[in-house]
Amino acid sequence: MIFYFFPTAVFSMLTSQAKQFYHLLDLVHTNVQLTENSERTLLYMTMKNHSAVNEFVLLGLSIDPHIQAVLFVMFLLIYLLTLMGNFLMLLMIWADFHLHTPMYFFLRQLSFLDLCHSSVTVPKMLENLLSESKTIFVESCLAQAFFVFTTGGTEACLLAVMAYDRYVAISSPLLYGKVMNNQLCVGLVWGSWGLAFVDALINILLAVNLDYCEDQTIPHFSCELSSLFPLSCSDTSTNFTLLLCSSVLHFFGTFVM
Repeated sequence: MIFYFFPTAVFSMLTSQAKQFYHLLDLVHTNVQLTENSERTLLYMTMKNHSAVNEFVLLGLSIDPHIQAVLFVMFLLIYLLTLMGNFLMLLMIWADFHLHTPMYFFLRQLSFLDLCHSSVTVPKMLENLLSESKTIFVESCLAQAFFVFTTGGTEACLLAVMAYDRYVAISSPLLYGKVMNNQLCVGLVWGSWGLAFVDALINILLAVNLDYCEDQTIPHFSCELSSLFPLSCSDTSTNFTLLLCSSVLHFFGTFVM
C-alpha cells in the first residue's frame, strides 16, 4: 500500500507545481502584453499631442486692454502713413520721366519692399490688438516667418546694392551711365530677391518638419524662426546652426558688397 500511494502523492504534487508554474508563465506573458500595449498607447498619445498643436498664441506688446487700444490707434496711423508715403514715392517715380535713373530705380524697389515687409506683420498685429484669442495657425506662422525672412533679406541686399550705386556715381561720374545700365540694375534687384528667397526657403523647409509641444505661446507680436525653436520638442540644433550661418553670411556678404 505504501508503494502504491507514494508514487500517486508524488505525481499529484508535481502536477500541482506544474500548474502553478504554467499559471505564473501566463501571468508574466499577460503582463508583458499589457506593458507593450501601454507603451504603444503612451507613444500614440504623445504623437497625437504633438500633431494636435495647430496654432500658436502671440502675446503681443501688452495684455492691458487700455494699452492695447492706444497701441492699435498708434500702429494703425503709422501703418497708414507708411502705405501712403511709399505709394506716393512709387507713383511719383513712375510718373516723372526725369526720375528714371538707377538711383530712383533702387529707391522704387526699396519702397515696394517696405510695403511688403510692413504688410506681412502689421495687419496680424492690429487684429490681435483687438482680438481676445490672439492665435495664429502653425502654417500661417511659418508663412509669415518666410516672408519676413525674404523681405528683410532682400532689403539688406538692396541697401548694399544702393551703396554700390552711389560708390560708382562718386568714383566714376563720367562712366556712371555706362556702368549702371538698365540690365545691370535689374540683375542686381533680381539677385537680391533670389538670394533672400533661397535663404528663407531652406530655413523654412527645415522648420516645417519640427514637432511642437504643449507650450504654444510666442512672446512676440509676429512669428520668427528664432521664436519657434523653443516651442519645438524636436532637436533644433541643425535649424539653429543653419539660421546662424545664413544670417552671418547674409550680413557679411552685404557688408563686403
